[in-house]
Amino acid sequence: MTKERLSTSRWRSLAGILATALLLGLYARGGPAWGLGFVALVPWLLALDTDRSLQRVLAIGALMSVAFVAAAFHWFGAAIGAYTGVGAATATVALLLLAPLLQPQFIAYALVRQLTGRRYGPLLRALAAASAWVACEWLLPKLLGDTLGHGLFPSAVLRQMADLGGAAGITLVLLLVNEALAFAIRQRERGLRAALRPLALAALIVACMAGYGLLRRAALQAPAIADAATLRVAMVQASITDYERLREEMGAYAVVRHVLDTHYALSWSAIRDHDADVLLWSETVYPTSFGSPRSEDGAALDREIQGFVDAAGVPLVFGTYDRDEQGEYNAAAFLEPGKGLLGAYRKTYPFPLTEYVPRWLDGPWLRGLLPWAGGWRPGEGARVLPLRSADGREVNVVPLICLDDVHTDLAIDGARLGAQAIIGMSNDSWFTAYPVGARLHLAVAAFRSIETRLPQVRVTTNGLSAIIDDTGEVLASTSMGDQAVLTAFVSARDPAPTLMVRWGDWVGRAGAVFLLALAALSVWRVRYRRAAAVPKDESTVAVVALTPLWRMAAGALRLCAGVGLLWLAYDMLSRIGLQIQSLSQLKIFAAAVVAPALAAWAIERAFLAQARVEGPLLVLDQRRQRIEMPLASIAALRPWRLPLPRSGVDLRLAEGPYWTRALALSRPHALRRLLAATGTAVDGGGRLTNALADLAQTRADARRPRLDHALVKFALFPLLLALVAFRLHQVIAFGGSFGEYYSYGLAAYLTGLLIWWASWSIGLMLFAAVLRIAIETAVALAIALRSAHLAALRDALEWLGRLAFYLGVPAWLAFRLISTG
Repeated sequence: MTKERLSTSRWRSLAGILATALLLGLYARGGPAWGLGFVALVPWLLALDTDRSLQRVLAIGALMSVAFVAAAFHWFGAAIGAYTGVGAATATVALLLLAPLLQPQFIAYALVRQLTGRRYGPLLRALAAASAWVACEWLLPKLLGDTLGHGLFPSAVLRQMADLGGAAGITLVLLLVNEALAFAIRQRERGLRAALRPLALAALIVACMAGYGLLRRAALQAPAIADAATLRVAMVQASITDYERLREEMGAYAVVRHVLDTHYALSWSAIRDHDADVLLWSETVYPTSFGSPRSEDGAALDREIQGFVDAAGVPLVFGTYDRDEQGEYNAAAFLEPGKGLLGAYRKTYPFPLTEYVPRWLDGPWLRGLLPWAGGWRPGEGARVLPLRSADGREVNVVPLICLDDVHTDLAIDGARLGAQAIIGMSNDSWFTAYPVGARLHLAVAAFRSIETRLPQVRVTTNGLSAIIDDTGEVLASTSMGDQAVLTAFVSARDPAPTLMVRWGDWVGRAGAVFLLALAALSVWRVRYRRAAAVPKDESTVAVVALTPLWRMAAGALRLCAGVGLLWLAYDMLSRIGLQIQSLSQLKIFAAAVVAPALAAWAIERAFLAQARVEGPLLVLDQRRQRIEMPLASIAALRPWRLPLPRSGVDLRLAEGPYWTRALALSRPHALRRLLAATGTAVDGGGRLTNALADLAQTRADARRPRLDHALVKFALFPLLLALVAFRLHQVIAFGGSFGEYYSYGLAAYLTGLLIWWASWSIGLMLFAAVLRIAIETAVALAIALRSAHLAALRDALEWLGRLAFYLGVPAWLAFRLISTG
């Protein structure tokens, strides 16, 4: 590339980056600009297409992350600077320098797109790049949980598909539409028809989104259950901020007194004017530990809050601290009149450094560098607690505190645990001067309601408190700085589980699996092409040259693996039937069968050699050495009587003794033919050893379709059977296909599936061993009878074995299901 063309390319790349940054900046502001999400990345994608080197693509991805942070999150640097006291300029510069780490999805997208485009077409390239984006955001969660999909929040119709794949699913769709539009622009030179195809695909994707959104909204707007218990939840936004400044001016006790008195007054107003059944105060509104006071004044304040609840006759949920022997937590306390503390939820995701410092990072040096760093501990995960009115009406809720609502898992876990609504509590006071941050937080929180179809009441210290329905619509909200009471109606309604509730945040994981599969496919294609390009060489024979000690070790390991499998089968049959019932049995299988087999394979791999004849020499080429032996010194090939670790031969030298290394090989006769082709006269062994060699040779010469691959036989096929049997088990034991998942969580469900999979895999290994013994016995008898049709007989028996394995086992399973049904 000439200097002029290189300079032009760089300017085009820079222009593309700046154009995309400008469009994304407008898109992030929300409102009517949400449509820009479908086109914002197009200039950057066109810039990526102008460069071919990975270094330049990496640079374009990194620059895009910096430009995106500058355009969409410039306010965040100023907010951090104000909070920490380092100043807006310093914090913004630090934020821009860290942009490639904070927004790494641009780099991952650019690199995967470039690498995939070298091997595959535009469709697979787009899918791989989009998968890399969502997989990166799943593996490396953002500080604020942001993703492109959140920008579609203003579209009441298109955002509804979040109950299928969350905001990440919308991001994936946006990326594909941008790719289609960019490809259409590149296809203009090939004519209108070539450009219309990707445009039609983009329009179809958007139309499907809109169609689903319209249908989903119509279904959700159906009349609610009339007799469902309904509570009036009053959110108190006192708009008291900057506790540290107030402490300096008024003193710690006076601040708490002022905060409580203000909340008492607003709460009495809510009960009197709004007939509130439940009161909701914001995050850390009570800035000390409730229930474990540090002083007599603290104990008195605890009693005072409980006394207020008793007098009001309504339950109260408020932000406070909680303590145990592990440390202190940001928490939400649930108080009931006349009963006291019902329970507390501990914030699962405290804000890094400002609220929480990992133990491995914490220390005096960090505290000196960051004096404002917090000391809270993370909570244990989602918890569902009831809101109960004085007359017995009850609604189960899952509380989320501040940063908790930018993570999808807590709301989903709450829905699985039976929550009927979400309670959000946040202190967004550091967004006071930057309301765009508060609006982004509200939009992200609203996606939790779309994903779970749970309504949400969200109270903040000074805005934006909001009422959110199950479509994500903000029905009412306060403004920044308002002192207000907002009342919502929350009903005891159990929505049907969405795909997100059933599968969790699956899009990022699916993207990662897709990339792994694509990488595996690429590796296989490269190896297949290389193997196809190499002509078959009949002049070489693969052998394993083993010393007596290494042969003994490899044979013992193979024998150990076989004995281990038989022992496990005997143990299963004699005690509990042919099935695995615990992870401990899997560990035994791994230690007694898998580990020895892998160790034996590793030994054979280490001593693998290619045997060939070069002039008067037999040459064994190994990875690190070359062994040469004069052909004239070889007197005989003696097949092994004991085929361990596999079949093989010993070389008897003309001088009399055997060579110090034995040769393990699958085709004993191939080596004999190789030597015979050179005119070397080689004696054979006895009748028994020659029969064993014939048996090994016929086994090696048999045609092996892909059905015989160990991965297919003992991993994929057992998984198919296990899924059928496991589903039946779930229906019988837990009442549905995902019963164990809903009752005990994903870990228990996957553990159960793994146990069933392993049980089927081991059972099929044993069945395959029985079939192998039967086939080898029949062929050995044919060899003993000196049959002239060994190859045809072997081929027929192998196919009968495959039919018994791949058709007989499913037929047996179907028969068992019918007979037990």
